[in-house]
Parts: sequence; structure tokens; C-alpha cells
Amino acid sequence: MSPKRIIFGTPSIGDEEIEEVIDTLRSGWIGTGPRVARFEREFAAYKRSPYAVAVNSCTAALHLSLVAAGVGEGDEVITTPLTFCATVNAIIHAGARPVLADVDPRTMNINPEQIERKLTPRTKALLPVHFAGLPCEMDAIGGIATQHNLKVIEDCAHAIETEYRGQPAGCIGDFGCFSFYPNKNMTTGEGGIILTRSEADAERLRSLALHGMSKDAWKRFIDPRFRHYLVTEVGYKYNMTDLNAAIGLHQIRRLDDFWRRRTEIWNTYDRAFDDLPLVLPTREAEGVKHARHLYTVLVDRDRAGIDREDFIESLNRRLVGTGVHYLCLAEHPVYQSLFGWRASDFPHASRIGRQTVSLPISPSLSDSEVSTIISAVRESVA
Repeated sequence: MSPKRIIFGTPSIGDEEIEEVIDTLRSGWIGTGPRVARFEREFAAYKRSPYAVAVNSCTAALHLSLVAAGVGEGDEVITTPLTFCATVNAIIHAGARPVLADVDPRTMNINPEQIERKLTPRTKALLPVHFAGLPCEMDAIGGIATQHNLKVIEDCAHAIETEYRGQPAGCIGDFGCFSFYPNKNMTTGEGGIILTRSEADAERLRSLALHGMSKDAWKRFIDPRFRHYLVTEVGYKYNMTDLNAAIGLHQIRRLDDFWRRRTEIWNTYDRAFDDLPLVLPTREAEGVKHARHLYTVLVDRDRAGIDREDFIESLNRRLVGTGVHYLCLAEHPVYQSLFGWRASDFPHASRIGRQTVSLPISPSLSDSEVSTIISAVRESVA
């Protein structure tokens, strides 16, 4: 029997999720309905947030949050160059211009000093990304926002369990946007959610996510009297379905167990790679909870004797899947064409983007698979 390939980012799905999906199918209600409402309540409770609005992706969450924050044509939004393209695409879709501020080379998060250098009279919002699950310096970012009357939208795609000085990530700024993509710390297959402290913002987000309608189908059909809906503004088709929420309901309940298993794997990697010529993830500061979403190593040819691409290929030959998080946004042709960005403008993000490799850290990994990954890494830089 041939050895099994270790896939990067494999989700951990249990029997409870499967049964809930089957029950949803049998219920006759698979669109936005009671399970989405329950999922919103349970996720809000987990994050200690008064309001949560479930949508079909974190990209949708970011876009809607920007719209609700009043971001539009002629505005600028400052974010990091070390993130997935969805972060800047959402800014563009909102009609604004993304402005990049380089990262701290140690934490890989956006550097507040660089944010201050990029402020202009057109700056409307800050969009920090909690990279790999390590929170940004939110005190400094919040101070900049307060001083300049800016909105703060947290990209928490990596940061479901993250906390910063006792505050849950996503509850520090004006909006918090989360991802439930299959390789995230919990999944709904596809999906996202927005946290906000404002009831008015929550209601507007809920309407915007479904064409700007005053009532969704579930609210209309559970009313004993027929009610027409009204379209109050031009919205989008971003709603989550009960099929997705059915998975998420049981994933929430297993989040702490998932986090403990990833932490165990993380610490095992730290010990196993401590003597290797690789740059390992920085340790979190006191008072911070790291979500442990990505375990990234930096591969510098001069130090490791192998470049990043050969390192990835070496792991691939040993049947270990990897990820790259992320190539600096200024490396991508579309943004170079649109905004004139160049990699040399963001030296820290560019260097990291050319050296970074993410190793598997899913809670579904067995001890044997973790040992296989460790052996493959050690053999690749020996």
C-alpha cells in the first residue's frame, strides 16, 4: 500500500457535523434560516460580541464592513502587503484605494509606525490583518484611528481564538471579519461572519447581505401573516445558508479542543526545529492568545543551504503538502498595473513572501503524521 500524502489544511469533520447536515436536508429548509440564526448567536457568545452577521465568505464580510463603515469612492484604506488578495480586493470593490504599510519583520503584522507614514486626508479606515493568528498591536492602531477619526475593520481570517490583552480579536475595532474556509481553524465549508457592537450596523449588514431587502425568506415565512419585503438599498448576495451553518454549529463546540491540539503540534515543531537553520514563528507577547492558525518557517538560502522553492519540492517528494502565506501583494501584476506597487517599496513583506513556507498544523493530524512532517523538514535542510 503506497504511503498517504499529508494534505495541507485538512479540516476536522466529525459525525455530529455530518448528522446535522443530513437533518438540515431532511428539514426542507436549506437556505438562510433557523440554523444560521443559531450559528450567529453561538459564535457571538463565543467571541463575547453583542452582534454577529453570518455571510458566505470572509471576503463578503470585509466588503460589507467597508460599505457599512462608509468607505467609498475617493477614500483610502490602509492595510498590510502580507495578506491574501481578498483583503485588498474588498477595498477595491468598495470603491476605495488600498494603501499598503509594511510589516514588522518579527511579528509579520502591519507596523503601526508604517501606518502613520501612509496617512493622508483621504484615509477613511484601517484594515489590520492578524497574521497567522497573532494579534496586531491594536492599542497603537486604535490610538491612530481615534486621533484621525478612522474606522477599524479587523481581518480575523486567521484569528478565531485570538485575544489581545483580554479582548477577543474582532471585538476591538468597529467590525471583525472571520473566515470559515475549509483550511481555517473551524469551517462551514465556505462562509464568514461579521462582528459589530452596533445594533444598527448589524441590521444594515444583514440587509446588505441579501440584496438590501427588509426581511429574509425565513423571517417572512415564519410570520403567520404574509408580509411583503421592501428593498431599502442596493445590496449583495452574500448570505450564509443553513447547510453551511449546520457544519459550523458543531465546529464552534470543538474550537477549544482544536486549539489545544494545534498548540501541541506547534510546540512539538518548535522543539524539533530549534537547531535547524530556519526562522521559526515568533513567540507571542504576554497577555496575548495566539490562534495557531499557520506555522510558518522562513527559508533563507544563505542560511539554510536551500531556497524556498526547492524546500517545498523536497517536502512534496516526501508527500508533505505545504502552503505559502503570502507572496507580497506588490508582486502581483494586477496591483502593479492598478497602483504602481513595487516589491522594493515593502522590503520586509517582500523578503518574507519569498522565503515563507507554512507547514501542516491541522488538529486532524495524527502523531505519526506529525513525525513524518518533522522528518521531511529535517531531511530537507540537512
